[in-house]
Amino acid sequence: MIRTINLTFLFLLLVMTGFTQYKQNQTNLTELLNNQGNILPFTRLDERKIAVITDNESRYTDFIQHLKRYGEVACFGFEQYDEHTKYFNTLIIAGDISHLAPQHMAMALQSAVNNKDVILALFGSNRDYTQLGLNTQNLSRFASVIRHPENNQNAQQQMAMSIFGGMAITQGALKTEQTRLQYSQQEQSGLDLDNMTRLIDAVAEDAIRQEATPGMMVMAIKDGQVIFEKAYGYHTYLKKQHNSIDDIYDLASISKIAGTTPVIMHLQERQVIDLDSTMGHYLWQAKQTNKADITLRTVLLHEAGFIPFIPFYRHLKPGDLQHVSSESHQVQVAQNAFLRNHYYRDVMWPEMLRSPVKPIGNYVYSDISMYVMKEVAEHETAKPMEEFIQEILYRPIGMKTAGYLPRKRFDQTRIVPTQNDTVFRKELLQGFVHDEGAAMAGGVAGHAGLFASANDLAIYGQMLLNRGAYGGVRYFEPHTVDLFTSRQSESSHRGLGFDRYNPRPGADYPSKLANESVYGHTGYTGTCIWIDPANQFIYIFLSNRVHPQVSTKIYDLNVRSRIQDIIYETIANSK
Repeated sequence: MIRTINLTFLFLLLVMTGFTQYKQNQTNLTELLNNQGNILPFTRLDERKIAVITDNESRYTDFIQHLKRYGEVACFGFEQYDEHTKYFNTLIIAGDISHLAPQHMAMALQSAVNNKDVILALFGSNRDYTQLGLNTQNLSRFASVIRHPENNQNAQQQMAMSIFGGMAITQGALKTEQTRLQYSQQEQSGLDLDNMTRLIDAVAEDAIRQEATPGMMVMAIKDGQVIFEKAYGYHTYLKKQHNSIDDIYDLASISKIAGTTPVIMHLQERQVIDLDSTMGHYLWQAKQTNKADITLRTVLLHEAGFIPFIPFYRHLKPGDLQHVSSESHQVQVAQNAFLRNHYYRDVMWPEMLRSPVKPIGNYVYSDISMYVMKEVAEHETAKPMEEFIQEILYRPIGMKTAGYLPRKRFDQTRIVPTQNDTVFRKELLQGFVHDEGAAMAGGVAGHAGLFASANDLAIYGQMLLNRGAYGGVRYFEPHTVDLFTSRQSESSHRGLGFDRYNPRPGADYPSKLANESVYGHTGYTGTCIWIDPANQFIYIFLSNRVHPQVSTKIYDLNVRSRIQDIIYETIANSK
């Protein structure tokens, strides 16, 4: 079998994307007065524990909320300053000179003595720092001094984005570049966002009215700027909780490209694995099976001849599942459902290895493929995949909600429910993965189990659009992103792990106006992310269309594709 890259397409892709192509449409009035070691904008967020200290939190709500779009940020006043800030290594002291006092600056300077990175963020036109007890020597002791001549909503948002790299600082002698997503009002985007919003609203409201889904989240990014971000409907049809832009969704098969595939990209790039080596080479249990000689590349392309899936939950025996936790049943598959220990190890994985294989080379979409890739990754890293992906990507890049087993990290009210499972677990699923096999594997599987907010997917998508870089850090080499996301098959439109635009006439996948640079994935729960290098555009749609029971209406109404095309039309009309 031939496994060649479409070189013509790849060349065009490289020309189209280059590296980061951010466009800043509004003037940022923020200035940098001091920036020791180029501390701003922040880079790896896993190395920082950040606190913002103000004299009055209510005065700086917009500033604080925008900071929280980028990273975990604690908020304190100056009372008990020393105790509150003791365990933080990065402090943002924010306020208007007219509201701050010399005592506040003395506290901040003490933190600098204690080897903390202190950023002094000043608002307003007053430049008389002496009234704060500061002189040139004192100012130089801060890691950074940053100021905005105004103090209003726009000023606070610009300041926050400047600190994290969401906006480039272009005023004054010290300048920075945009390195992260920009969250701004977009009045100067050049797009007819009012009309686009009306059209998207109509599609979303019609879908909810026809009960295709109780709610949804739509997000669009163009040239590194969030041009649309809106939550619709409710968590359930009971209408007790409105959807919000921060809600956490079960991503279903998006897990394949946002969970498992970046792990494989990381290992392949560092030559820990070779995509042309076989399952038998990496997995002892596969050596004596019909899968021993199947290459990892073939597995990632869904051309390994695997059967699509195995409904393991239908094969449970009496005693395998019970409704209370016990010493023998600790695999929690729902709030009140516990599987017997080691069921995945003893039953599921061996059955997958014994499953039949059809001739290699034909495209058959199979969940077993990503079970395999997770096994390979964990054998090579000696770490559970859910820990490894946090270490190499999610925490450093600032994906705050992304991960597996969300009930261990978040209140369930933040997580959008999926199906009312009346067959297997016999309860409403909220924060437990919808996919039965992934649940039985402990909630972490190669093909499903990942939960995240739209914003986290946007960060991941922008990193890929930047061909591996984000926030001033390179996570993947450009050639690695190009390899995995470009068409890699002669028998399908797929990349390695990634789904792609289908060029077949009439396919209209993922939408009518998509183009052959587009890659991403959909999810069974009613989700998708599509990344378009040709237009420097990312489209994210999240829903729980499987609530309360699985429905095909979201497909019948073509909701995801219609919204995507509305955004495409808006972009086209601006050119």
